[in-house]
Amino acid sequence: MTLTPDATETLKGVSTATLTTVLLKKGLRNVWIRNARPIRPGMPRIVGPAFTLRFVPAREDLATPASWGSPISTRAAIEDMPEGAVVVADAMGVSDAGIFGDILCFRMAKKGVAALVTDGVMRDAAGVHSTNLPVWCNGISAPPSVAGLTFVGWQETIGCGGVAVIPGDTIVVDDDGAVVIPQALLLEVLAEAPEQEAMEAWIMTEVDRGVPLPGLYPMNEETKKRYEAFRAGQRR
Repeated sequence: MTLTPDATETLKGVSTATLTTVLLKKGLRNVWIRNARPIRPGMPRIVGPAFTLRFVPAREDLATPASWGSPISTRAAIEDMPEGAVVVADAMGVSDAGIFGDILCFRMAKKGVAALVTDGVMRDAAGVHSTNLPVWCNGISAPPSVAGLTFVGWQETIGCGGVAVIPGDTIVVDDDGAVVIPQALLLEVLAEAPEQEAMEAWIMTEVDRGVPLPGLYPMNEETKKRYEAFRAGQRR
């Protein structure tokens, strides 16, 4: 299923924590991208299709400032990025070479990129903040990408933060990090995730009333009946 505007709005109402629970029930344990944290607090929840970038270890004959003008470069990849995409960059967790700075992030923002997610780091911190591009990363480092990385391609299957990401997968990011929803499971997740969110909200109201956790979370049969009655009353 392709991510539609309606699907996007639905997922904006579902936390990444809830999504990991829904995907865990389907047997997917490895969907949360490690070391991709919001670059500043208070970031919005963002949903979009994955646009992937891939870096490999730096090789001195390839990782040079001259490579930035190559047809295979981060600059060329940025010009291919569609509006609304969530860019996912595999930087192999390298922490001493920033993959993007203010100029590249500003161009991405101007193209309408929804967010950038990476297991690597950024550079030009103040400048990146000024672009208002939402970023999830593993910190900040002054040296440029070619100090430790070689850019080799875009829109191919990558591994970012230990998670396989395929172009077109759905990415959801919020304060808890970044979660990957495989394209083949999107329809099922859309059907189940809002209900999971509603159920957990109801459980919170029960906890507030002083209901003990055993039998409430997870629900026993009696609790399920009370919850189903509550939901039925909402639908009337």
